[in-house]
Amino acid sequence: MDGVCLELAGQVGSSQQAEPEAERTLIRRAQRGDRAAFDALVRRYDQEVLRMALRIVRSPDEAQDLYQEAFLKVYRSIGQFRLEARFSTWLYRVVTNVCYDHLRRQKNRSEVQAPENEDGQPDFAQVVAEDRSALHPDRALAAGEISRRLEAALARLSPRERMVFDLKHCQGLKLRAIGEICGTSEEAAKNSLFRALQKLRVDLRDLV
Repeated sequence: MDGVCLELAGQVGSSQQAEPEAERTLIRRAQRGDRAAFDALVRRYDQEVLRMALRIVRSPDEAQDLYQEAFLKVYRSIGQFRLEARFSTWLYRVVTNVCYDHLRRQKNRSEVQAPENEDGQPDFAQVVAEDRSALHPDRALAAGEISRRLEAALARLSPRERMVFDLKHCQGLKLRAIGEICGTSEEAAKNSLFRALQKLRVDLRDLV
C-alpha cells in the first residue's frame, strides 16, 4: 500500500554514532565543492526524502518540487554540517522544514499521519502485513478494503503526526532522533505518536 510501510526498518540508535567512513568521505568531498560526491549522497537518500515529502504534502507533484528544493538547500548549506552529527538526521530535518514551510505558505494544514508501538499498543501499520499472493480472493478483497481504510485514517491525522510515524516506522528512528529532526523534544514526539494512535484506534476500532 502506497504511503504505509508494512515492514519496519532496522532500528537506528538515537545516540549520534559515527557515519560510515565511505559516507564521511563523500560528505568531506561535497563540502569542498565536489559535485560528484554530493550526487552520490543524493542517491543514497533520494527515495527516503521523496517518500517523506509525499507523506507530508500528499501530492506527488508538490512532493517532487519539495524534494528538489530540499536537496538544493542541502547543497547550499552542507558546508555547515558537522561530522560529529548524523548526516541522515540533519538531512531529514532540512526536508521537514522545507515541507512545513510549504504548508504554511499554502495555508493548507490538512491533517495527515500515524502511530507507534513503544507502549505495547496495536501497531496499525501491521494490520495489512499479510502476503497478498497467498490470500484467498475473498480475503484479498477484504485486505484491500482494510488498506483503503487505513490510508484514509492516516490522511485524517496531522502532517506532524504523519511525519513522526514515517520516521518511526519507515526510517526506523527512535523518538529522541525524531524529536531532533522535528525541532522538538523526545516527549513531544512521543505525544504526537500517542495522539495519532488514539485517532487511529477510533477510526479502525472494528479492525483491532
